[in-house]
Amino acid sequence: MPAIKVGVREFREQISRFLESKTPVAVTRRGETLGVYVPTPRKHIKSADLGELQAAADRLAATLAEVDEEEIVAEFKQLRRRIDPQPPSSYPRTTPGDSKRARKGFL
Repeated sequence: MPAIKVGVREFREQISRFLESKTPVAVTRRGETLGVYVPTPRKHIKSADLGELQAAADRLAATLAEVDEEEIVAEFKQLRRRIDPQPPSSYPRTTPGDSKRARKGFL
């Protein structure tokens, strides 16, 4: 099967199209071949795999059912206060021109 020749930029911009294709793609830069993407046959999802995926999703849902969102947020805020005792609003505010004024000695 002949390969399609594309430049690096085109390959990057249209990679999803090439990943779905069954045709090999030669990636070139200024006419020189850098590499060749050769797609492999895709496997179809087996029903056993779907069952395992459903079981994993059920385990995740059961684990998350025990999680209290308010408790996690409170714990996060407590840990953040330990690391950074000043709330973000107390940081000095800067404006886009501050660095320019600082270089000139106004700050």
